[in-house]
Amino acid sequence: MHLRKSLFVFMTLSSISAMAEFRALPDKAPVPADNPQSSSKIELGKMLYFDPRLSIDGTVSCNSCHNVMSDGGDGRPVGVGVRGQRGGRGSPTVWNSAFHSVQFWDGRAESLEAQAVGPLTNPIEMGMPSHDAVIERIKNIPGYVEAFKKAFPKEKEPTIGNLGKAIASYERTLITPNSPFDKYMKGNKKAMTAQQVRGMKLVEEIGCTSCHTGVNFAGEGLKMGEGNYQPFPQVPGSKYDKMYDITSDLGRYEVTKKKEDKNHWRVPTWRNVALTAPYFHNGKVKTLDEAVRVMAKTQLDADLKDDQVQDIVAFLNALTGEFPKQTMPNLPKTPGTTVTPDP
Repeated sequence: MHLRKSLFVFMTLSSISAMAEFRALPDKAPVPADNPQSSSKIELGKMLYFDPRLSIDGTVSCNSCHNVMSDGGDGRPVGVGVRGQRGGRGSPTVWNSAFHSVQFWDGRAESLEAQAVGPLTNPIEMGMPSHDAVIERIKNIPGYVEAFKKAFPKEKEPTIGNLGKAIASYERTLITPNSPFDKYMKGNKKAMTAQQVRGMKLVEEIGCTSCHTGVNFAGEGLKMGEGNYQPFPQVPGSKYDKMYDITSDLGRYEVTKKKEDKNHWRVPTWRNVALTAPYFHNGKVKTLDEAVRVMAKTQLDADLKDDQVQDIVAFLNALTGEFPKQTMPNLPKTPGTTVTPDP
């Protein structure tokens, strides 16, 4: 018990400094020097993002699991890929993902560019045999060849690296600003309700902000490629460990094989979290109320009262931003033929 109290005190003291780290979401995402934004690159990336022909059987696109017509996920406990195969983890929202310093639940991709090309050859997700096979298919779609030339005029032909750059460029436009919280932080103290303000103060007081800080509430001051990884559970032994099968997936350990990384995960964003149920890496928790209770107990050894849960949930709802309107792209055609084989 002494250790648990010490942990709580440490996180509470840490949260005091975190109060200064509450910041409004910027209007633009950070852009790497080797992949500057351009309208032609964004347009190409959007087409690629929506095109199921990048999957082996022509059934799954990036948007299938990360639906930008909705909350940026798929609303399912775990992702579903080609041939109806189920993955082992939920699909994180793509909205505001450009503000993450690493990608995927386990942080195995150091950039949006790297993340964009990973699912293409995952046998459960999009199932292509190789990145070369992806580019060969792209080359057989004349409209894509022209679009790549326009977006990358110095390149002679499409490459997997440029495919990743294009999709990442589109994803950097997927930002949801102007949440009630953002307006509050910019000076409009009426933008949040009294309950939401209570909830904001409460997450600071109990220690949530020792992990959930920064513009994306996922870590502060991190360089791209540097992850904010935390154990889940931080305080093992509660009823939730078994109830929601928290520890069977070893998380970051599956990438590094380091003992100290077992059950560690990249801290997820709180932005739009009210819309992204079900919760956690395995999608076992269906409601935000329950997710708050689970996190308080497993991470801080805190048993919250119902009114405290409701105040925190109210604050998390204040992090729902404005979603820029998305339109379906007009995908390049293949007159008289098809590029997708019979599965």
